[in-house]
Amino acid sequence: MGRNRQTINSYRDLKVWQRAMDLAVECYDLTREFPREEVYGLVSQIRRAAGSVAANIAEGHGRNVTGSYVQHLRIAQGSLKELETHLILSSRVGIVPAAKLETAMALSEEIGKMLRSLIRGLLDERNDRKN
Repeated sequence: MGRNRQTINSYRDLKVWQRAMDLAVECYDLTREFPREEVYGLVSQIRRAAGSVAANIAEGHGRNVTGSYVQHLRIAQGSLKELETHLILSSRVGIVPAAKLETAMALSEEIGKMLRSLIRGLLDERNDRKN
C-alpha cells in the first residue's frame, strides 16, 4: 500500500485530535456567554462532551490494539453527536442564536468525517494484515 502518510509519534500529531481540541476551545468560548443558571446544565454538558471527543481520540491512540483504538474513536463519535445535540438545544431554547453556533457545528461536521475516515482506514489496515 503506497499511501502518503506523515509519521504519527503521538496523538498530538493527529489532525483529528488537533481539530477536536479547536472544537473544545470554541465550545468553552461559546458557553462563557451562557446564563449563570446554565453553569450546571448545558454549559457543563457542552464542555464535558467537547472535551470527551479529544480525550477519547487520545486514549484510543494510546492503546496498542486496533480494536480498542476503533472503539475509542466510536465513543468520540458518540460524544460529538451528544455535543451537537446540546448545541442545537441551546439554540432552540433561546440561549444562543443559531448563527453563533456555525463555527462549532462546522468543526463538528469536519471532525465527524475525519473520525469516520480514520476508523475506516484502521479497519482496512487490520483486514489487509489478516489477508
